[in-house]
Amino acid sequence: MSNVFAIAHRELKSYFASPIAYVVIGMFVALYGYFFVVMLDYFMRMSLQMGQMGGQQAANVNEMLVRPLMQNVLILFLFMLPGRTVRTFSVEKRSGTVELLLTSPLTDMQIVLGKFLGAMGLFAVMIGVTLIHMAILFIYGSPEWKPIATAYLGLLLFGGCFISIGLFISSLTKNQIIAGIATFAVFLFLWVINWIGSFSGPTASAITSYLSVVEHADDFWKGVIDTTHLIYYLSFITLGLFLTAKSVDTERWRG
Repeated sequence: MSNVFAIAHRELKSYFASPIAYVVIGMFVALYGYFFVVMLDYFMRMSLQMGQMGGQQAANVNEMLVRPLMQNVLILFLFMLPGRTVRTFSVEKRSGTVELLLTSPLTDMQIVLGKFLGAMGLFAVMIGVTLIHMAILFIYGSPEWKPIATAYLGLLLFGGCFISIGLFISSLTKNQIIAGIATFAVFLFLWVINWIGSFSGPTASAITSYLSVVEHADDFWKGVIDTTHLIYYLSFITLGLFLTAKSVDTERWRG
């Protein structure tokens, strides 16, 4: 595991050695902050209306603010994560530094896991900054902490799926533009596959609904941890890493 963490540290350090990580995090926080303000304004107006109508039940922060906020955050991942995964292998292939990794005493899976953890580290920092917004809710309101905790778990698993498949696509080409377009196309397909299935029969609809990465996320926003969703996300991540390791192994033999 020391080799895996060494590669992960190298990857994470490379992100912050250039303005890339700061620009990405800054853009994400700015867009997230916009969504937060919009949702907070909506929540405040709805709370005021419920009070004027003499409602006895207070507006639920988790249902009316946190849940729709997390649903909108997933859209940001759709557009921002492809750009973060394309450089993991394609840049090293183009520069020739991937040969140093392939000729080092490291296994294919150690290389893949290290790069995956490095990308996940940047992703964790990115969504970790948003905890400031959640802290504001706790200071001035009384949201339930369990749905928020499970929501962040859902974000990590969701991001892990996108990153794992992004690593695989990045390992197939040295062209960053091709890798980025292909990654976004796959992400978008996994996003809308349940919409495609909705125009088919009930069997096809059930299958495409299960394959959709978005459908498995909603329960996390509700504070529900279903083993079905955990198995799906972990299996998806494992498959992505396995395919990436196979691709790296093929590249090693070509070298």
